[in-house]
Amino acid sequence: MTAALAGLRVFDLTRILAGPTCTQLLGDLGCDVIKIERPGEGDDTRKWGPPFLKDRDGEDTGEAAYYLSSNRNKRSLSLDIAKPEGQALARRLIADCDILVENFKVGGLARYGLSYADLKDDCPGLIYCSITGFGQTGPYAPRAGYDYLAQGLGGIMSLTGPVEGEPYKVGVGIADVMCGMYAASAILAALHHHHRTGRGQHIDLALLDTQVAWLVNEGLNYLTSGSVSKRQGNEHPNIVPYKVMPCSDGYFILAVGNDRQFRSFCDFAGVPTLAGDPRFLTNADRVRNREALYALLPDITAKKTQAEWIEGLAGLHVPCSAVNTLDQVFADPQVRHRGMHLKMPYPGSRSGEVDLIGNPIKFSETPVDYRHAPPTCGQHTEEVLQDFGLGPEEIAALKDSGVI
Repeated sequence: MTAALAGLRVFDLTRILAGPTCTQLLGDLGCDVIKIERPGEGDDTRKWGPPFLKDRDGEDTGEAAYYLSSNRNKRSLSLDIAKPEGQALARRLIADCDILVENFKVGGLARYGLSYADLKDDCPGLIYCSITGFGQTGPYAPRAGYDYLAQGLGGIMSLTGPVEGEPYKVGVGIADVMCGMYAASAILAALHHHHRTGRGQHIDLALLDTQVAWLVNEGLNYLTSGSVSKRQGNEHPNIVPYKVMPCSDGYFILAVGNDRQFRSFCDFAGVPTLAGDPRFLTNADRVRNREALYALLPDITAKKTQAEWIEGLAGLHVPCSAVNTLDQVFADPQVRHRGMHLKMPYPGSRSGEVDLIGNPIKFSETPVDYRHAPPTCGQHTEEVLQDFGLGPEEIAALKDSGVI
């Protein structure tokens, strides 16, 4: 079977996380992703450790887990675009690509003659996606942008963490990851437009914009009511009870989404009269009286074990779960069944393999294709250049001049 985007080629000028998340997804879907890296340096995240992958002797390979997380299904080409010869080679390769993704600062690639304006006339069908902290326009456009800044400016930190104390960022670079996902979606839409018209276009993605976009219900809560939301710890602003609750041997998540589920919970908990309390009859009632309900629930939930709650409530179709640590996540039978932990051949590692997180997309006709483990810097330089039609003498000259 052929992957959905097989036959498309991506010129990948991204590094860190947002751009590589986008291009890894495109690679998983079948694109031939050519990752452009500075000779001898490579993606910054290669050094963002520990932890680092271990070699056969148990020593660090120099490849950080951070880098490995978002660079599968790519071929690495070392290319110095700061040199005129490198710029000329880049333009030559881009002319034979369908998509270009970059996350340089605004105007950064214009110095090398590789901006959208520089390329659009010679490559009218090129889909050119720029990912920056704040976008190509606006007062913040010249600023460097990072996930942490986007989380802060975009409001998610004002909603995350305990009710009292300092704001918290999300535990992973979620603004970067979501920006990469939006970028991939935008590229797919641009591909459809190209299929109909033959024309490419410039896509302008910003970390801050995408962070604001995925405020979703909390953003609309503010826009609808004019009331600024406050941090609620593990509670939900619009659903009650929806919280981490104590049990006799730890904690479990109780996520009641409707009134039927609340009645089923109360029956199983042995407190059926609670569901008939006028303060708690409907979800809207429970939201208005959350403090009163949450004052009662801990004594009730502490009477059963975590397993009793999860098994009993799951059978009644009341959403609930454990709070897994990462070792428990990857040992979970559902996670294992869905193939979310995978191993790929990696000859330089201690085991001859590298552990990766699987792609969550399940196609019936064009399954995700795991072809390449995250590459070492410049691993595929000669192979890629040969694919683009360069001969041995030309490749040797480029090496001698330090361009590759």
